[in-house]
Amino acid sequence: MRKLALHWQILIAIILAFIAGLWMFSIKEATGSQPTFFGVEFIAMMNFIGKIFLNALKMIIVPLITSSIIVGVAGIGSGGNLGALGGKTLLFYATTTLAAILVGLFVINTVGPGYIDGEPAKDALSLSASFEEVQAKVGDKDASDVAEIFIRMVPPNIVKAAAEGQMLGLIVFAILFGYFMTHLAHDFAEPLFKFWNGVFHVMMKMTEFIMQFAPIGVFGLVGAVIADAGLKATGPLALFAICVLGALAIHAFGTLLLLLRFVGRVKPVKTLIGASQAMLTAFSTASSSATLPITMESVEDNIGVSNKISSFVLPLGATVNMNGTALYECAAALFLAQAYGLELTFAVQFTIVAIALMTSIGVAGVPSASLVAIAIILAAIGIPLEAIGVLMVFDRILDMCRTSINVWGDCCCATIVARLEGEETKVAL
Repeated sequence: MRKLALHWQILIAIILAFIAGLWMFSIKEATGSQPTFFGVEFIAMMNFIGKIFLNALKMIIVPLITSSIIVGVAGIGSGGNLGALGGKTLLFYATTTLAAILVGLFVINTVGPGYIDGEPAKDALSLSASFEEVQAKVGDKDASDVAEIFIRMVPPNIVKAAAEGQMLGLIVFAILFGYFMTHLAHDFAEPLFKFWNGVFHVMMKMTEFIMQFAPIGVFGLVGAVIADAGLKATGPLALFAICVLGALAIHAFGTLLLLLRFVGRVKPVKTLIGASQAMLTAFSTASSSATLPITMESVEDNIGVSNKISSFVLPLGATVNMNGTALYECAAALFLAQAYGLELTFAVQFTIVAIALMTSIGVAGVPSASLVAIAIILAAIGIPLEAIGVLMVFDRILDMCRTSINVWGDCCCATIVARLEGEETKVAL
């Protein structure tokens, strides 16, 4: 019998996790405690399984991204090619990220999930700081803290940056390394290229091995979330979650599909189907970096983008292209501002947009990393960081959804850049 495809295994694991999680949640609601097995709580077992899986994914992120970018940049060749390809890629990423932020801004301002019957939802969300305290801080903050993002692009110690997961500095180093590697004499460049290419292929094999256990890891991750929070979607938090999901859908199936059709000149629906496995894997792992091997495989095999394009565009996108994350950061900041009853001026909202755009570049491609960027935005506009706590209720589910959009954006970019570079692809009109 033919083995069930990985994405179907993951989908089945998600469904089973919902069933098991709801069962555990119902017992917790009825008895006041989680069900146990030989004295160990089921939710602790699920957390253990999920943690092991996530740790395995995180373990390979640094060598995978470093080697893939070095090989990709070195494979492009001359500086002229790198500049043209890199320029198109970064322009696409910046444009789509800004579009995603504006969609989030529009939806939250239109629906107003931070209000209950026209009144701020501060008390319902148990936010302790007074309106006066928050309002006093809004005008005193600027975006100066964002300068730290650009400082991290040039780390003083690349080994320390890698150890601390500062992917932005690591990717700048990898691009420079790969670029200048092409300027060496052949005797020096060839062994270096073979070494990094070998590392890249080893990391791909390791990732494939780890992903065989994805259904088990996903079962633990999703099951633990449902067992802890259940599906009680009430009040402003539920409305906020719906707004975020709606905004993500508008960006994914509106903005990006239009770009594919009119800029990339490809069949949008066929491209979406080709990227579905990568998006489903991203949804289940909530990590765009960990999904990278699946993304590259989907883009090359299903969409028909060459390895020359995918090996540069996709690793870069896994680090700097965070459409869904940027949208969520903006939406979360506005939602909390509404909950505190703040009347945010256009200037303050523009500041939120700018910071969301810049901080999304430095967000690590691992679960819930965007909470760090949200903290920067809240500090910039004067909202207490304690407010982040209320976002955690739905954060895991929303994280899974926005990560899928991040990966979908990467796939769209690789497809469009390939078309602009003259490649036919399997989805061309």
